[in-house]
Amino acid sequence: QVQLVESGGGLVQAGGSLRLSCVISGRPFSSHVVGWFRQAPGKEREFVSSIRWGDTRAYYADSVKGRFTISKDRSKNTVYLQMDSLTPEDTAVYLCGRGNNPWEFTVWGQGTQVTVSS
Repeated sequence: QVQLVESGGGLVQAGGSLRLSCVISGRPFSSHVVGWFRQAPGKEREFVSSIRWGDTRAYYADSVKGRFTISKDRSKNTVYLQMDSLTPEDTAVYLCGRGNNPWEFTVWGQGTQVTVSS
């Protein structure tokens, strides 16, 4: 059974940076896409970023383009999300996921809380 475990969340001031990690047990297939969604209180889960396991194609929500960078280390079965220039609007639980579609995941981690203070 695939498990995804996130880490790296925390409290940061506006303008700061955080790096999230997600370790995936069970190597994803080259056809898989892995990445991140987020969910703020009272809001729907929204896409943040994803990357294809088999190549370098990456996808970003407009709200994070130019500020967030997704990457992966296939030798460690890990996907990362470098988040820079954080704003309070980025406050949410960040969930790692895996799927066959860049914007639709079928397996999820438990999430890691990111809080950005103003």
